[in-house]
Amino acid sequence: MAGVDGAYDCVAKTPMGDQNGVLTVVSSGDSFHGTFAGMMGSLDVAEGRVDGNKLSWKMNMTLPMPMTLECEAEVAGDAITGTMQLGAFGAAGFSGQRRA
Repeated sequence: MAGVDGAYDCVAKTPMGDQNGVLTVVSSGDSFHGTFAGMMGSLDVAEGRVDGNKLSWKMNMTLPMPMTLECEAEVAGDAITGTMQLGAFGAAGFSGQRRA
């Protein structure tokens, strides 16, 4: 599997506790689309950007409250690490592993 594409089993360390989810990345040149599916449902990736092994994107959350999450991550091998900006709640770190 080339580059950053794949499904990553992730854990985000949020103020509401650990949130498990699956980040799916489907790249096309310098952009990507995908989803983050977790306990809060599935969020679509918006404005996904690829710069080498670095990703940046936004997700529009509606529950438990409307909020735009601004995310960035770096892929190293099959590992992904990054941060999600949670508006007034600050930042949450997350990490995960690409599924085989």
